[in-house]
Amino acid sequence: MDKPEITQAMINAYDEYTHLTLDRRNFMDKLTKLAGSAGAAAVIAPMLAANKASAEMIAAEDPRLVAKDVTYPGGSGEMKGYLVEPKDASGKLGAVIVVHENRGLNPHIKDVARRMALEGFIALAPDFLSPQGGTPENEDKAREMFSALDRPATVANAEATLAYLSKLNNSNGKVGVIGFCWGGGLVNDFATKSQELKAGVAYYGAQPKAADVPNIKAALMLHYAGLDERINAGIDAYKKALQDNGKDFQIFVYDGVNHAFNNDTSSARYDKKAADLAWGRTVEFLKKNLA
Repeated sequence: MDKPEITQAMINAYDEYTHLTLDRRNFMDKLTKLAGSAGAAAVIAPMLAANKASAEMIAAEDPRLVAKDVTYPGGSGEMKGYLVEPKDASGKLGAVIVVHENRGLNPHIKDVARRMALEGFIALAPDFLSPQGGTPENEDKAREMFSALDRPATVANAEATLAYLSKLNNSNGKVGVIGFCWGGGLVNDFATKSQELKAGVAYYGAQPKAADVPNIKAALMLHYAGLDERINAGIDAYKKALQDNGKDFQIFVYDGVNHAFNNDTSSARYDKKAADLAWGRTVEFLKKNLA
C-alpha cells in the first residue's frame, strides 16, 4: 500500500478523540470512512498519534545534564516529577516547570525538559496525575484520568511545584512555566492564581475566564496553531482582557499548522518550522524573565 494521504478532516477527528469527545471505536469508525477502508485507517491512526519510539531529541543519559525522578510535597499529598539540570552550570539558574499534554508525563515531555535544561534552566516536568497514582503506560487510560482531576487542586499542585523549585540550592528563585495542549490551559489558569510565577508560555492552551485575567502577575507568551479552530475561538476574548488589564503578553499564531505542532513524535501534526520558531521565541522570553 502506498503511503496514504492524511487530510485535515482526519487530523480534526483525531483532535476530537484526544479530547474525549470521541471514544476510540467511534474515532476509528470515522477515520475508516474518511480513509476509505479499515486497512487505510489502521495505517493512518499511528501516524496521527504520538510515537514513543521517536520521543528523544536529547538522550536521557546526555553527559551535559543531570536528570532524576523526584518526589516532593504537592498542594495536598505527594507529587512526582522528572528533574533535569545542566551539569556544569555556574551560578544560580532560573527554573521552568514543563507541563505535559493530556497523555501525562511521557517520554516526549521528559525530552522537552531535557531540551529546556540545555538552554540553561533547571527544568521540572511534574506528573499531574500523581494524585491518581501517576501516568499509566496506556495513553487512552491516561486521557480518561484527566477528566477526574480537580482543577483547583491541580493549580495548587502547580504552585507547590513552583515553591519546590524556587528553594533548590542552585535556583535563583525565579520560576516560569511552559505547557502544551492541556498543559497550555493549565499555564493560563495557573497564571491567574499565582502571585510568584514570573513567566508563562502556553502552547495551544485553552484560555482562562476573562474575569480572572486581572489577577495575572506573570509575563505571558501564547502560541497558537492557525488551523486549531477549537482553541483559537477563545483568542480574541483573552487578548482583549489582557489588553484591558494592562498585562505583559505576546501572542503568536502560526499559519497553516495544527494543534500539537510542537510535538515531534506525531508525524502528521508536527511542523518543524513553526516548532523551531516558537521554541526560539520561548527560550528568549524565559531567559529575559527568569534571569
